[in-house]
Amino acid sequence: MGKIQIMDEWLSNKIAAGEVVERPSSVVKELVENAIDAGSTSIEVFLEEAGLTSIQVTDNGGGMDEEDALKSFSRHATSKLSKEQDLFRIRTLGFRGEALASIASVSKVNLKTSDGEHSGVEVELDGGHVVSMKPTAFRRGTDITVSQLFFNTPARLKYLKTIQTELGHSIDYMNRLALGYPEIAFKLVHNGGTLLQTNGRGNVQQVIAAIYGVQNAKKMITFSGESHDYKVHGFASLPEITRASKNYMSIFVNGRFVKHYLVQKAIVHAYHTYLPIERYPIVVMYIEGDPYLTDVNVHPAKLQIRLSKEQELLPLIEEAIRKAIRTAIHVPLAEKKEKPVRVPSEQINLWKPAPSFNETKMDAIVEKLTASESIIKETSTPLIEEPTEIPIQWEEPEPIVQEEIQEKKEPFPQLEIVGQIHGTYIVAQMEDGFYLIDQHAAQERIKYEYFRDKVGEVNPNERQSLLLPLTFHYSADEAFTLKENLQALEEVGVYLEDFGQSTFVVREYPTWFPKGFEQEIIEELIEQVLKTRKTDIKKLREEAAIMMSCKKSIKANYYLTKEQMVVLLDDLRKADNPFTCPHGRPVMIHFSSYEVEKMFKRVM
Repeated sequence: MGKIQIMDEWLSNKIAAGEVVERPSSVVKELVENAIDAGSTSIEVFLEEAGLTSIQVTDNGGGMDEEDALKSFSRHATSKLSKEQDLFRIRTLGFRGEALASIASVSKVNLKTSDGEHSGVEVELDGGHVVSMKPTAFRRGTDITVSQLFFNTPARLKYLKTIQTELGHSIDYMNRLALGYPEIAFKLVHNGGTLLQTNGRGNVQQVIAAIYGVQNAKKMITFSGESHDYKVHGFASLPEITRASKNYMSIFVNGRFVKHYLVQKAIVHAYHTYLPIERYPIVVMYIEGDPYLTDVNVHPAKLQIRLSKEQELLPLIEEAIRKAIRTAIHVPLAEKKEKPVRVPSEQINLWKPAPSFNETKMDAIVEKLTASESIIKETSTPLIEEPTEIPIQWEEPEPIVQEEIQEKKEPFPQLEIVGQIHGTYIVAQMEDGFYLIDQHAAQERIKYEYFRDKVGEVNPNERQSLLLPLTFHYSADEAFTLKENLQALEEVGVYLEDFGQSTFVVREYPTWFPKGFEQEIIEELIEQVLKTRKTDIKKLREEAAIMMSCKKSIKANYYLTKEQMVVLLDDLRKADNPFTCPHGRPVMIHFSSYEVEKMFKRVM
């Protein structure tokens, strides 16, 4: 008798569950995506103990008749694919027909459904086996409850995290779906407490407000762009709104939330020199294109996809976001500006003023969130940052059409220089308050734009010979890498000459290299090439310009004359982007007259 046997369906379903059902949030994902595919306009999710005890998903979608309700729990049962060609133009979130069979094999399931034309049906399963099936009175749609998840696979339970962490994963995915489908009303309830609720009116900015807070939503700008094969549009935060994680970038391709490294990279490049190092924006991006250009069948959870014609899509994304940023960038305020209410001096007192809206709501909000165990401390998942009950009174802004974007920079303020603080910050004023200017960041921006242009157009006539050549020694493999990138290094002004035995010499350098830093800059640029092992000319030029600008700029604790300060601000005024340094830090901060008066209790 042979050793190879065919597994029965029950065992194969349990194995498939290991790929599809990793944790409670995996169940939430599959069930809610099924509800979306069914054409639902309202989807409610109820969790008990983060879903380990119970996960209930109720929708008002198309529902099923008795025959389909039973078939839906069979492996590879799908209504999405009928022939091989369908696999190359998938327009639905689910298509493999594995989810319900896999979920049912490791839990107890109760399904109630009706297509609105026939009487409803109720199906109960235990560990993948049908226990009962009977008619039931039920409106059009589906209600499915998954309980005792992993009851028959205790090893799986051992690797789950805490209730808070597991709940965080479900919240995160529901947030993404709400952003991806603003026309659907979503509701997420945990242990009786509502964690997310959207109105389904199609207003993306209102959904952003419900998830990331009203103030952040108001600081989102629209962007859009279109090429022959792709259309991109969405919302991106102003550079002053940053996060420490890329997890705040939500990318949707033809309605599917995906994680795509190169798309994220294009978004970050769009913010180049606008954001501090290791800080990231909040972005909600929709990418639309022919399904033939996408392959979603590369991962069991369908979170990763392959995109064709990336060389066309990535520059489109970068350009659309960068243009939107350039039209909206401005000087950051020291604090949120409010309408002043002047108080006569005789009425001023030092008693605490009446609480603001957020303060009066805070106790109730904290009590509500605590009761629902929604204060997530053990996950980096972005959660609701402000009360979701605040009504948003605005109209959906018109999307920015790429062809109509005009490069409108915010005018540089006409400043009168007052003085300098600690040899580091320039103080200047105008009618609406005063400004603090970081002198190092200001000159760094000026020098960066100068060196950026110089590095981009290396001129053979702008070279200076060294009296004594600079010599560099490297290992054999490093020398091989450098030999392959000699041309790339020349394009940023580094003229390496192979001297044999893994040794290189530099006999000349551009006249515009920062004086006194020539060898250091050459060494650092060589290190950049060795670190990446392959050269991106555009990136190398950026690195060179940033490095030179930083080394050449005035440092802190360096006192300037008033004439020097005037020249510095005049040069800054001419910069393409005078408001951030090449590393994304602000160059100047505005303190409004109202903020100063408020600090001195002249206004309340």
